[in-house]
Amino acid sequence: MPTPNATRTQIEEIVLYMMDTGLSDDQNFPYLDSREHPSVRVSFPGAELIGDALRNRPYEDIYRDFVDSRAFNIKMLDGALVQMTYQFLQGGLFNHRLAFLPSPSLAEFQNDPQGYFDDDLYADIVASNIVHVPIRFDYDASEDIHRVLTHPKSHLTLGQYRNCRIPVSAPLTPLQFTDFILRNFYHTAYQNFAADLPATSARFSDSILPAEREVVHIVVPS
Repeated sequence: MPTPNATRTQIEEIVLYMMDTGLSDDQNFPYLDSREHPSVRVSFPGAELIGDALRNRPYEDIYRDFVDSRAFNIKMLDGALVQMTYQFLQGGLFNHRLAFLPSPSLAEFQNDPQGYFDDDLYADIVASNIVHVPIRFDYDASEDIHRVLTHPKSHLTLGQYRNCRIPVSAPLTPLQFTDFILRNFYHTAYQNFAADLPATSARFSDSILPAEREVVHIVVPS
């Protein structure tokens, strides 16, 4: 079972990996916040702005606020933002928010389109038929929030749809989330660099309920 320190270390290794491979355009390193003892948060500078930024606003405005405030772990070369926050309570995982937020405008691409077309890594990402959809994996152990099927403890949200909560079998570690992003949205990057992505056998326990297994859901490897 990953600990707060191990989770922070994983994110730090991921940030370094993205820098080493040239996938990161900007980045913030994670830190531990234990001011609300016994709660411990694994966070990054600017994460405190997320709650207010998400309130019923156009995605373009939310994205721009995050960029202007540097509220991310990693800003990819195509402008996509990666955000990872975890909260632990008495040693166990209490919640996490893992977000992948594509650039809505691809301003960098517009300024240098040929540079993207010449790079296999971004050839698919900037194709005109691609729809850029924000993705978020959330986990919350609170029984006050959990509702069977309608609000699974661990779930995937696509886009900004308020009630889109696809059940997920377990919380994700930072490495599992990063592998998911690279494998599905940076396929060339995954083929070229996945062998060097840091690895660990640490996993979080399943949180899905039997009724949630009966509908279409996401399975996290154990």
